Amino acid sequence: MAEKVDFEGFGKMVGVALGVEGRLIRKTTTTAAAALIAVFTTSTAVSAFSAPAAAAPITLPGDVDTTAAFAASTFPISPPDLINRAKQVLSPEIGIGTKDSGACLAEDFEFVAAVVGPIGREEYLNALGGFKLEESFDIQQNTFGFTVDPLQPNRVWWYGRQISTQIAPFMGAEPSPAAADSPTELTLPPQSFHMDFTEDGLVKEFGFYTVDRRQGNTGGLGGAFGYFYGVGKPLPIRECQPYKPSFRFRMLGLIGKIGKKLSK
Repeated sequence: MAEKVDFEGFGKMVGVALGVEGRLIRKTTTTAAAALIAVFTTSTAVSAFSAPAAAAPITLPGDVDTTAAFAASTFPISPPDLINRAKQVLSPEIGIGTKDSGACLAEDFEFVAAVVGPIGREEYLNALGGFKLEESFDIQQNTFGFTVDPLQPNRVWWYGRQISTQIAPFMGAEPSPAAADSPTELTLPPQSFHMDFTEDGLVKEFGFYTVDRRQGNTGGLGGAFGYFYGVGKPLPIRECQPYKPSFRFRMLGLIGKIGKKLSK
């Protein structure tokens, strides 16, 4: 039960503080105090200062009815189970096929990225096996946003914002300036990942793409290319360099600017 408020005492205290004597002032002050406290103890006032109720979800024209889409799907693995399977494949014990000798990969598996692939199962395993990024970097994947595509219910999407600390030599580059005190830290740009599954839960396709090349310190490059560039050992090909508009693209932009000025 709430403690009883001494309105009379409160009125007297205020009256004395103001240096005012007399019954009328005390009575007026007491009445005002009671009214003020009453306002803030009503359910209406309390609710006004409470956290606002959750807003109703907004539906945009063209939004997919995911409930109906998944209900109509013939893919045998439910969305929650498919997300769990994707996380299982991503776990350190499996490593997207690199730790289980490819047992999680379908025979017709393909890897595809922005400028690499599609490449097949054996080529993919051989390529990743040669990099061994986890031996040179302490990698924080920072994954989030796992969801199943309602228009392609065998596909799981998610995002990742990798932050990696170099702990050993990589491609001839040493952690700098001193591994124990201030190791090299790479912040890759945000990347969108996807994984397609067969009805048996094997990975049919895996890929990723940079979604914001202006973030991070690897020149807007993701994947292994980001690591090469980040330690100062980029491969000597255009695809392993930060994005730069071609000469023709720059000329088109210049012509457009000139055309705008002449039309004024």
